[in-house]
Amino acid sequence: MTSIVEVRGLTKTYEGGFTALKNVSLDIRQGEILALLGPNGAGKTTLISTICGLSRATAGTVTVGGFDVVRDYRQARNLIGLVPQEITIEPFEYALNTMRFSRGIFGRPRDDAHIERLLRELSLWDKRMARSIELSGGMRRRLLIGKALAHEPRVLFLDEPTAGVDVELRKDMWAMVERLRKEGMTIILTTHYIEEAEAIADRIAVINKGEILLVEDKAALMERMGRKELMVELQEAVKAVPKSLEGFGLELENGGRTLVYCYDTTAERTGITALLKALQSAGLMLKDIQTKQSSLEEIFVGLVREDA
Repeated sequence: MTSIVEVRGLTKTYEGGFTALKNVSLDIRQGEILALLGPNGAGKTTLISTICGLSRATAGTVTVGGFDVVRDYRQARNLIGLVPQEITIEPFEYALNTMRFSRGIFGRPRDDAHIERLLRELSLWDKRMARSIELSGGMRRRLLIGKALAHEPRVLFLDEPTAGVDVELRKDMWAMVERLRKEGMTIILTTHYIEEAEAIADRIAVINKGEILLVEDKAALMERMGRKELMVELQEAVKAVPKSLEGFGLELENGGRTLVYCYDTTAERTGITALLKALQSAGLMLKDIQTKQSSLEEIFVGLVREDA
């Protein structure tokens, strides 16, 4: 698949000596949704700012659509829509004019139909003649998204777009993101709501301490690193795992009423049949059996903890 954003050897060191990015290389594919995950201070916003040409790298290169973000800044920036964490909108301007102006500064011809479509999709049409200062925080966040899309970019960066937004508006935003992806837009998302990344992302990139820990297809990552658990609820609690079951690596939970067994679904044998026979031989009576797959959040926390 063709890469629309190419990052090579990117390093960013500030005057005080702090290095926010350390030799980062990354390819972002045309038409994908890439979730960029990392703890606070990991370098997510610095990386986005550098790709968008808002911050100058100490070393390395970035191209967007083949244009270097330093040498060909104007051409590269025309391809990018950015929704920053901070709400940066002229407080006394009308919502409609805010989006028209944003389109104009990128040299795009006036297109009232496109602006109306965006405002309606973001549930802002009825507020088009309201000043930004009169809008709620969630509405201003949606206006930021409309502003970023006004000039019809090919790449959209969403830096914590649903921060402070209620559940209903979050759903509307993700419906819009899915529509944009179907139209071929490339979307890079950072979020603290990891379940959102799990729901919509094609690939996952994890960054910590200014370094990329991995970039992988979401499904492959969850299959490779996710744990499958068999939780066996007992009729009566036990104080310890019987010696005859020690070879299964069981964990005791819920006050001794639940045995947890981890296994690999891709292995030739899961060991579940042998475990159930061993439980019967040990005289343990079963009340219920459930299975659970590790979430992306659990995988992310494990990766960051390993890198600590």
